Amino acid sequence: MPPFASLSPKVPSGYRLLRLESVDSTNAEARRRAEGGEPGPLWIWSLRQSAGRGRNGRQWQSQHGNLFASLLVGLHCALPTASQLALLAGIAVYDTVAKLIPEEARTDLLLKWPNDVLLRGGKVAGVLLESASEPAPNRCKVVIGTGINIAAFPPDLEQPATSLAAHGGTTTPAAAFQALAAVTDAWFMRWGEGVSFQTVRRAWLDRAGPTGRPLRVRLSGEEAEGTFGGLDSGGALRLLMSDGAERRISAGDVFFATS
Repeated sequence: MPPFASLSPKVPSGYRLLRLESVDSTNAEARRRAEGGEPGPLWIWSLRQSAGRGRNGRQWQSQHGNLFASLLVGLHCALPTASQLALLAGIAVYDTVAKLIPEEARTDLLLKWPNDVLLRGGKVAGVLLESASEPAPNRCKVVIGTGINIAAFPPDLEQPATSLAAHGGTTTPAAAFQALAAVTDAWFMRWGEGVSFQTVRRAWLDRAGPTGRPLRVRLSGEEAEGTFGGLDSGGALRLLMSDGAERRISAGDVFFATS
């Protein structure tokens, strides 16, 4: 790998980039800077993480050669609207991965609610969305943390993992980051701070595969099984139960059936 100082990925106009050789967590660093008054938009990209995190405080295994990056943005909207970014971030990382793998592997990409990217059934990328602060009414700061398994992936997880390299991807963290920054900016422009959320919702559904697939959802204190019914108008997961009932899931861990 070339010296870190020589790695100079570009970010779109209007964004700034903080490059780090090592950090506890890019999301944690973004939150610290937000609390210190950083307005964003600021990308934080690190070659290494010592304490990466996933959803619900779970450890994200930050293996060398993979991508760890967080975007801190200040928004002119309330947090409920900003929560739409959970779907937008999933689309952005899906589209980024699609650019970084051979064309023949792209048909095996799938979005799993709300923003995990699966490649031939293995998790290749994930997103952690966190609110950073609320400086004023109808204003908020949000951190979007993205991890992409480029070179390696952890074994023996409940949700099997994979990497781009395992499917013919030959990119570098710097190139993957530059692609992610460009794709994310394009989707932010389309979203318009919630004005065009239905465009985002439709794009998410286009990448999530057909409805009717069996799935299991782990909620706080219980599990529910049913089939994938798409999304409601606000982006919640529609879980169709065997008795004909429907549950709307706004938070939970989703597992698709493997057979």
